[in-house]
Amino acid sequence: MVLIIQYAVKLVIYRVLRPSQTRESTKHSGPPKTSTVKGEDDESYFPEWNEEWTDNKTILKPVGQVPLSEEELKQEVTRILKTDNPQAPQYVVRFSFREQNYMPVLSIPQLIIHYEKRGNLIPKKGIQESTQCFEGKQQETLESFVEPIVEAEEHECHDENIEEETALQEAVFQTSVVEEDVFGETRLKNKFNFYERAAQTYNNPYRERGFQTQPPPQITFSASVTQWDIYDSYQTDFVKQEKAKEKKSGTPVSKKDEEKVKKESLNIDIQVNELNKVERVSKIVKRMVSQNTYDEITQDFKYWEDPSDEFKDFEGMLLPLWYFSVVQTKKLSVTSLSWNPRYPDLFVVGHGSYDYLQQTQGEICLYSLKSPSHPERIYETDTGVYSVDFHPQRPHFLVVGMCDGSISIFNLKEKKNKPVCMTTDFMIKHTDPVWEVKWINDDLDGNMNFCSVAADGRAIKWTVIKMELIPTEIVLLKDKNHTLEGPDGTKLEIVNCGTAIAFHRENPTIFLVGVEEGVIYKCSSIYSSPFLAAYKAHYQSIYSMEWNYYHSRVFISCSADWMVCIWDHTCIAPVFTFDLHAEVGDIAWAPYSSTVFAAITANGKVHIYDLSVNKHLPICQQTVEQKKKTKLTKVAFNPSYPILCIGDERGHIVSLKLSPNLRKNLKDIKNVDLVKFKEVEGEKMEKILELARDSVIKEN
Repeated sequence: MVLIIQYAVKLVIYRVLRPSQTRESTKHSGPPKTSTVKGEDDESYFPEWNEEWTDNKTILKPVGQVPLSEEELKQEVTRILKTDNPQAPQYVVRFSFREQNYMPVLSIPQLIIHYEKRGNLIPKKGIQESTQCFEGKQQETLESFVEPIVEAEEHECHDENIEEETALQEAVFQTSVVEEDVFGETRLKNKFNFYERAAQTYNNPYRERGFQTQPPPQITFSASVTQWDIYDSYQTDFVKQEKAKEKKSGTPVSKKDEEKVKKESLNIDIQVNELNKVERVSKIVKRMVSQNTYDEITQDFKYWEDPSDEFKDFEGMLLPLWYFSVVQTKKLSVTSLSWNPRYPDLFVVGHGSYDYLQQTQGEICLYSLKSPSHPERIYETDTGVYSVDFHPQRPHFLVVGMCDGSISIFNLKEKKNKPVCMTTDFMIKHTDPVWEVKWINDDLDGNMNFCSVAADGRAIKWTVIKMELIPTEIVLLKDKNHTLEGPDGTKLEIVNCGTAIAFHRENPTIFLVGVEEGVIYKCSSIYSSPFLAAYKAHYQSIYSMEWNYYHSRVFISCSADWMVCIWDHTCIAPVFTFDLHAEVGDIAWAPYSSTVFAAITANGKVHIYDLSVNKHLPICQQTVEQKKKTKLTKVAFNPSYPILCIGDERGHIVSLKLSPNLRKNLKDIKNVDLVKFKEVEGEKMEKILELARDSVIKEN
């Protein structure tokens, strides 16, 4: 048997290798070579095949084969085979949770599996072979003990089946017994023999039941719902729930107690109505008393004219009138000041502290020139007030910016001391003090809008809808010229702190934003670029900016670097610069002239310039605060009267009257058409700008 298998293997090897030898022999144009060694490798060993290979065979060439010479055929062509997978992906990137970034994968597997099949081969003389032999012997011993018992039991019950089963067991046992192979090796017992048994069970029958009902009635309903409808419905439902709770918690009241409660409520209503009637009368009486008390100041306000102005060329002076102060604001600074656009005798003052380490509550005081002894209204706030502004069309609305970044709106018609709406969400409001707020034009839906700038570097537009503030960020003051490097080498952008904002009077889409670094950015709410221009002339924080009333291209700015600059927004360099030798707290254009402006300094002085008279020196320089180390913080011109109000860091406000040389144009406004007056003032400012440009060209 072994010899037959060896002979078959050699026959297969001979058939595989013999054709290659015939091909090589045909190339040398001769008969096929025979083996010189006699035996198994000799052709005579297989005489019946020798004739087949010795026949002459023709060489078949393909049609398009290129004819090559012997030198070209003998030439070696090297081909380099690489183990790289051409289909393997390159530049693989995976996210690294340790680095918190996408990192490239350096080692990419190049293995390609073309065919795979699992086998049951076990290595010879190994641990698996020994364990399998041991298990086979154990199974044989168990079968030797169990088989006689099973055969005896089955013989009693089923005589016929015993013979068949025993025959099958003997056949299986004969095949599974370990016996020596032809090659001298031992075969292990087959462990995969099993018996297959089947049984049939009874399947339960299925049952189906059906019911028929009438369809429910259908009604088509459609309606349009808005946020206001949802809000109103929630409010009505909340009121109903509150009433239901009161009924459940309430105790039964007798009729006598009900009558007493009704009488008390009626008495209270009568008293309130009487007080409301008396309130207006008492306010008129109070103003009459204050007018008598301050009669001399009132007479100076109406009729005083400085006669010394006739003997002076163009210089003037300021006459102090009323002083405004209250006990609650003694330790607080005047941080903002604004006149009411409809009532020229009414102005608002915001009080707060510039010391960040000693922050206290703020105060909002409404003063009137008719009763300077005490403010008309006082609103207390949790933090210091840094900016206030009246609405130009709705003068009873007042917007307030706080030290903690929140913004509030007060309605002066209501007698409540609480704001109508306020930013309370930390995700929406500013994170740093709000340095300035300004009302802008209403949108197409009639909703009020205002803008705010804060030290967190954001300029936000706020829309008031149903007494709720909806923010829209318009500018983020990023400094692209300077960056910081983090600990891991990443570059961090620097955000500048916004300190002032001013909107163009004719085109509200253009506005200016000043920062602590002394740069003024011109921005637009229409263009996608954040900054249209950058004006760099100051070296320290910008305190205030304002556009000219009569010339659309001119604006003024002041800074802590003692400088006051007048700009033409079409030019990067300032047109005029003034050094006041002290920190400039605030500036303001005069509403009656295009060339007159006022500036206050930290040494307690007020400076008034008129560019049409003198472009280098002030026409009035006067000390307002006699106490040393008292800084002036805010200044504002009255839009109708020749009055200038100035606030200091001690919480005091003083009103000053302009002498005739400082307000020459104020009388002309009442007699001349406003349109013509604006054109004349604009032309006057334009001539001054042209002269300044010519002087600069000559110097260069």
